Amino acid sequence: MAAGKGAGKPASLWDNMRIRFIVCFLGVFVCYFYYGILQETITRGDYGQGEKKEKFRFARTLVFIQCIINSLFAKLLIQFFEGSKPDHTKSWLYGLCSLSYLGAMVSSNSALLYVNYPTQVLGKSCKPIPVMILGVTILRKKYPMAKYLCVLLIVSGVALFLYKPNKSSAVADDHVFGFGEILLLVSLTLDGLTGVAQDHMRARFQTSANHMMLNINMWSTLVLGLAVLWTGEVWEFLSFTERHPSIFYNILLFGLTSALGQTFIFMTVVYFGPLTCSIVTTTRKFFTILGSVILFGNVMSTMQWFGTMLVFLGLGLDAKFGKGPKKTTH
Repeated sequence: MAAGKGAGKPASLWDNMRIRFIVCFLGVFVCYFYYGILQETITRGDYGQGEKKEKFRFARTLVFIQCIINSLFAKLLIQFFEGSKPDHTKSWLYGLCSLSYLGAMVSSNSALLYVNYPTQVLGKSCKPIPVMILGVTILRKKYPMAKYLCVLLIVSGVALFLYKPNKSSAVADDHVFGFGEILLLVSLTLDGLTGVAQDHMRARFQTSANHMMLNINMWSTLVLGLAVLWTGEVWEFLSFTERHPSIFYNILLFGLTSALGQTFIFMTVVYFGPLTCSIVTTTRKFFTILGSVILFGNVMSTMQWFGTMLVFLGLGLDAKFGKGPKKTTH
């Protein structure tokens, strides 16, 4: 039976779904590990000295540059690997998806102006929840119980790792639900909507990873380009870079790691769906924090080690039992 189908074309390593998953996971992990460090350096670093010290406050321009680099990178990938392969996905669907996509990124980067990096990562680590909820309620998808348990374990592990209980009940300021937390909630919701839209494109139009990356980022570039010109933020950004030219190097690396990381993210969405993608990206965020702890010599508490074990347990169970969503009728 195998001779009839594969006589002319021997199976390649890339046809093995486990190999694909390993490549996608490592690609997302390596690129976004460095991306997370650069993001914190750019958005939370101090620029200048003494009274002239200032912060980077240009979240929309940063995402704008990021989307331009992502678009160029995706265009090159299509040119070299896909050629003239047609894309039948509706343009308006890309446009709608780009609104939630860039809204989530701008909200997430803006949140770093009001909350610390662990809080931001903790908020974003709950992404599998809206992806699953919206997938079940809007697309009527059904996931195996093992998938629910794996998502719960991974999110719980990240939450335990980042949770730092106050020693004194008098310290209450850190728990006020402020503007930064609202931005994270907005980002989380928009992430879920983006996941649903991507899942619809993948199921209805068989949209390729590179076409998805190119068109969503092109629409985002258009919308954000108009926004930063209208508000004048781009001119303030250019003035900032004149005072601190060294930031260009970090922004360029930030854009490149984002483009490479997004390539692997869209590959994961196309091959394994947005829920698996959200599990991979959630785990990456955990390791970004873990790497930060190791690099800066911080001691991990018992609760943090327990969180580490939960994340690895969730990953292992997902690899063994977390199959894809069951097909449902329209």
